Amino acid sequence: QVQLVESGGGLVQAGGSLRLSCAASGRTFSSYAMGWFRQAPGKEREFVAAISWSGGSTYYADSVKGRFTISRDNAKNTVYLQMNSLKPEDTAVYYCAAHRGLLLVAGTNEYDYWGQGTQVTVSS
Repeated sequence: QVQLVESGGGLVQAGGSLRLSCAASGRTFSSYAMGWFRQAPGKEREFVAAISWSGGSTYYADSVKGRFTISRDNAKNTVYLQMNSLKPEDTAVYYCAAHRGLLLVAGTNEYDYWGQGTQVTVSS
């Protein structure tokens, strides 16, 4: 069992930056690939980024590539999402998720555990 708690969301102007954190409970955090997803009002939850258990491999949605960076610190049981050059269309609730597997995956149904989400609002 893994419990995930996101933090770091807030209100930021377009062009600004935010850093999201996701703290995980449990001693097996390092055996999970981790992902970030987001869901805007009236839209389906969409993939943002994923990172392998070791942190050696990452995968991004085209919409955030070059602006967002996913990273993890297994000693702190934490995964991060650094978001730069934010746009109003990045406004959403951001969720972290854990996937028990070696591959980097983007499907919501492929993740085993989810956090409660943190709101990110980007004003124009």
